[in-house]
Amino acid sequence: MNMKKIVLTVVAVMSMTMAFAAGENDNNNTTTNAYKFNVSTYALSRALNLNQDQVDMVEDVNRTFAAEMMNASVADSSEREAKVNEAIKKDLSYMRYILNNRQYREYVKFLNVTLNNRGLTK
Repeated sequence: MNMKKIVLTVVAVMSMTMAFAAGENDNNNTTTNAYKFNVSTYALSRALNLNQDQVDMVEDVNRTFAAEMMNASVADSSEREAKVNEAIKKDLSYMRYILNNRQYREYVKFLNVTLNNRGLTK
C-alpha cells in the first residue's frame, strides 16, 4: 500500500511538472509560459488524497493562483517579483487552511519543484 502511494506521488509530481512545462520551448512566449499555471486538479487530488470538498476548494484556489500569476507576467519587471511572491504567499495561506499537515507538506514540495523548474525562484 505504501509503495502504491509513493508511485502515485511520483507520477503526480512528474505529470504536474510536465503539464506546467508544456509549451515552454517557444522562445516568443517563454517568459509568459513560465507564469502559466494550469494545474491538473485530478492529479493533485490523487497525489494529496483529497476528499471531494477539498477538491472543490483547491480547484478554486488554483484558478485564482493561475490568474494572479498571469497578472504578474504582464506586470512591469520592477513589480513582477513582488507580484509573484504575493501570489505564492496567498496560495500557500489558502492551501494551509484547506489541507491537513501531511497534504500541505506535499503540496509545498510540488509547488517548490514547479517554481524551481520554471526559474521563478531565486
